[in-house]
Amino acid sequence: MKKQTILRIVVVIGALAFFAYTRFIKQQPGATMHVELAAPIAANAKAFTLGTLAFRACELPQKNSGATTSAFCAPFSVPENRAAASGRKLALRLALIKSDAVTADRDIVVFLAGGPGQSAVDTWPQIASAFAPLLAHHHVLLLDQRGTGGSNALTCKPDKKTDAATDDNGVFDAEKVRQHTRECLDDVSRHADPRFYSTTDAVADLEAVRQALGAPVFDLVGVSYGTRMAQQYALRHADGVRSIVLDSVVPDESALGEDFAENLDAALKAQFSLCIKAPACAKAFGDPYASLMQLREALRAKPQDYTYRDPVTFETQHKHLDAYTLAGLVRMFAYSPETAALLPLSIAEGLRGDYTPLAGQTQILTGDMADLSENAMQLSVVCSEDADLLAPRPQDADTLLGTSLVDGIKAACEVWPHGTRPADFHAPLKTATPALILEGALDPVTPPRYGEQVLKGLSNGRLLIAQGQGHNVIGRGCIPKLVGEFVDKLQPKTLDAKCVDQLGPMPAFVNFNGAAP
Repeated sequence: MKKQTILRIVVVIGALAFFAYTRFIKQQPGATMHVELAAPIAANAKAFTLGTLAFRACELPQKNSGATTSAFCAPFSVPENRAAASGRKLALRLALIKSDAVTADRDIVVFLAGGPGQSAVDTWPQIASAFAPLLAHHHVLLLDQRGTGGSNALTCKPDKKTDAATDDNGVFDAEKVRQHTRECLDDVSRHADPRFYSTTDAVADLEAVRQALGAPVFDLVGVSYGTRMAQQYALRHADGVRSIVLDSVVPDESALGEDFAENLDAALKAQFSLCIKAPACAKAFGDPYASLMQLREALRAKPQDYTYRDPVTFETQHKHLDAYTLAGLVRMFAYSPETAALLPLSIAEGLRGDYTPLAGQTQILTGDMADLSENAMQLSVVCSEDADLLAPRPQDADTLLGTSLVDGIKAACEVWPHGTRPADFHAPLKTATPALILEGALDPVTPPRYGEQVLKGLSNGRLLIAQGQGHNVIGRGCIPKLVGEFVDKLQPKTLDAKCVDQLGPMPAFVNFNGAAP
């Protein structure tokens, strides 16, 4: 909030209180209101309009729960192909989480979900607590990006009986990837043209929503892939952006996937070094990275079939584990400090022939991300924006992930239709718009050097690095409070962020009772 005199503050507060009373308290409960963007939304309102959008009270379902989230939803549609406006229309799922304030600030916070492929609406319950300080003064807009969630999702069910990327011996199989992609494309093509589900198309959708709302300015909060959306939107619609928060940022210059193998190995070695420095952990596990490589080689030589009980459904599961799937499991564990703390123990158990700790925990993690893994919108993004810039790097051959991720993207994109990419798509963002970058020091996907790279183009930006943390840190410790203060005051460089230094890693489990005291 800008500095004002005490007298002006008193006058403004008094005027707002009078305005709220005369205009809204006398309204009948549940009445429909037409409000200007800066006007309050009464606590008992069941419907209202912002700009030309008619919002009505709705309940957003929460996955695997009977609970719901109260919100306001509005119908909104866009052409699938803007060059053929008379063609297929896409109904986009749009929701507004109302501010706690009687009169919210004019600017609206926009949550841009990750993936690519995550639904902003479906992800909201998991991230809502991080936005609590923002809701004190701002409405939060949730828009399912085209191809995700309730916006004509490009969903392809996986083959539960076989891995779509490897042969029976666990060796990467490019033709198998291509065949699975063809089958997916056949399903998706019944209701979508995958060429028009790129970041550029989604940026145009978000701008269309802004105009329909009456052209407010946005405070963009992007997480992971959502940071690409934020940067691309700020590049093309600078007049619509008041502030930018980039959590686990992907630089615009980067091609998604190009150095993920390097990033994962660096994060694992940093995480495991903490175990080596802790006497009890070092005594129990020695060098966890060396043990991981030993387990990988054992699975390369002889993939394993095993049985375990699903930790969610308690049903008996039969699984196949090879070196390729091991890399995927470990990558999932490395995302957060809580699961990373289980890795040394889980690897050690795997070397003893017990794969239940790896499989059980991963079943929980992948269960939460099932919609993302089945969403082919990520192919529309990567094949249009990144695939032609990717090439297997010889230096990645001996990493845990190897070149399989890049190989898989290249093979799938031989089949998947490509959209167009603007000539300046991979140009770095350069802006004076206030910006806050958040990174986890142990992030296995978007390491702190990504944030340092993006910061070079932000003349009014700041980078905060959360020690001991992994991917997606906006909800950690005092960071929600700092984000709320940043969006309110727009002064990133004077933000008192000493509290971030109190964050740190979780000690590794030496047994199933936890870490050593």
